[in-house]
Amino acid sequence: MRSVLAHGGYVPYRRLDRASIGEVMGTGAGRGQRSVASYDEDTTTMGVEASRIALRAASLPEPDSLWFATAEPAYLEKTNATAVHAAVRLGSQVMAFDAGGAVRSGVAALRAALEGSGTSVIVAAGLRTGLPNGPDEASGGDGAAAVVVGEGPGVAEYLGGASATAEFVDRWRLPGDAVTRHWEERFAETRYLPLGEQAWTDALKAAGLSADGVDRVVLTGTHGRSVTRFRSILGDREIVDDLADTVGHTGASHPALLLSHTLDAAAPGDVIAVVSLADGADVLVFRATGAAAPAAPTVAAQIALGAPVSYARFLQWRGMLTPEPPNRPEPARPSASAAARHREWKFGFVGSRGDASGTVHLPPARVSIDPSDTVDGLEAVAMADVAATVVTSTVDRLSYSPSPPIVFAVVDFDGGGRLPVELTDVDPDGVAIGDRVEMTFRRLFTSDGLHNYFWKARPRRVAEGRGG
Repeated sequence: MRSVLAHGGYVPYRRLDRASIGEVMGTGAGRGQRSVASYDEDTTTMGVEASRIALRAASLPEPDSLWFATAEPAYLEKTNATAVHAAVRLGSQVMAFDAGGAVRSGVAALRAALEGSGTSVIVAAGLRTGLPNGPDEASGGDGAAAVVVGEGPGVAEYLGGASATAEFVDRWRLPGDAVTRHWEERFAETRYLPLGEQAWTDALKAAGLSADGVDRVVLTGTHGRSVTRFRSILGDREIVDDLADTVGHTGASHPALLLSHTLDAAAPGDVIAVVSLADGADVLVFRATGAAAPAAPTVAAQIALGAPVSYARFLQWRGMLTPEPPNRPEPARPSASAAARHREWKFGFVGSRGDASGTVHLPPARVSIDPSDTVDGLEAVAMADVAATVVTSTVDRLSYSPSPPIVFAVVDFDGGGRLPVELTDVDPDGVAIGDRVEMTFRRLFTSDGLHNYFWKARPRRVAEGRGG
């Protein structure tokens, strides 16, 4: 039996109110909000965050592989999945591959894992944008999801699925282009509806169900008219909220993000069908088991905790608006050899603990500050999921940053360890001594085409214990 063993969705902290687009551009841009990845986030960092949520589940087996799907990769030629692999500290024997380039890649990787063998972590992320005042800018969203697939009982049992494929042009983007172009809407509708109906019929047959046996349908796609029209094919099935008014469409990650959101609140025995219309049609059918608590923090909790970002700042983060740069030189490119030597610290945020004193060292050290500890006898200690408290902080308006000012803090970790660290997802005047923070994987800067990834701290907005 193939199952979803664990899952997690990640929604960035910032939200763009679509009304603010209309206020600047003088036209309507729809209702609600869309999620916005911060200047220090990309599809890789969001994939790490979703993976961390999914892999917190207890008693998960070491996976055999990790697959990372996105249509907006941080790198071409270089595998992006390896950074996710390193950040969640998987063993070197665990394979890590990219499955990217198209929006359909996310649901395709998930179906391949569900119908394959072994245990796989399927990670998908999307960072969606478009030209100012265009439909993609308003309807898009940023986010990621991770689904752990394997044998045996899990959160949801996979009942079966089907796909329907045909070659036609709906949306396309050439390598190097910043935005997507579209063909005339009515044409794609004539292609998606018959493909979707075929996949729906075949998936129900594979699952051994009639349409009446489906309790909820996750319906999503890149072509709005087709998604709307497809509702008539589904009949009176309950259609799950597609998060269009709170998150937007997150590209390759959206089917898995909606699946995670739906499983968060599913009752045991609920049959859930995921229907994705993107460059074809894919339908996956699951039965929720209620065997585990919802992923934490849930997608709903993250949506509720969002904070606004101005349209001007959004355009700046997307490279559509170039402000005056900081009056400081840009940093030098990161060293590949240094990153490789310190991989566990840089990507896994692993410190060291004295064998006698228990003193935690950040970054890790060979020689402890406590003389009772053995030289080279310190043990590795993973700190990425350890909460911390702000001891002091400052706002730096002079140092280089893609989005100044920089907020720095000195934090004390629960159980030991002190570190000066940059804060993110925070307002400069919103930090106080005693604030609780948690670590998050981010991109410090990009220089000479190389991304410098490391860890920052963000306010711990979800309650202790990561419920919600």
